[in-house]
Amino acid sequence: MVYLQLNKNQSRLDMIKVSDTAKKRVALLMEDEGFNAEIDYVRVGVKSGGCSGLSYDLKFDHNVAEEDKIFEDNGVKIAVDKKSFLYLVGTTLEFSGGLNGKGFYFNNPNASRTCGCGESFSL
Repeated sequence: MVYLQLNKNQSRLDMIKVSDTAKKRVALLMEDEGFNAEIDYVRVGVKSGGCSGLSYDLKFDHNVAEEDKIFEDNGVKIAVDKKSFLYLVGTTLEFSGGLNGKGFYFNNPNASRTCGCGESFSL
């Protein structure tokens, strides 16, 4: 496991960030699903598929693998496998609620194109 902490030579662009609205929703959902936001992880990944070629994968996890990159932003612990991290550097996990809200979505500066639903992208 690679635990990445922000130091004076590293910018926030090198990590995955979590917005305030996403933090609140993550905490609620983790509790509902039997996870503890203080010790468990949000696992973020990228897989083939979706209308733009790559899709995001988001789930909760009690464990991390040795090759995972681990971040903590806004009180949320994030685990990302090394391959997915290459696609997600500088990404922010966002949440939009309300009648026309999307739920969780990714603000990914690496994506050259995203689909209308925001669940897939291409580089």
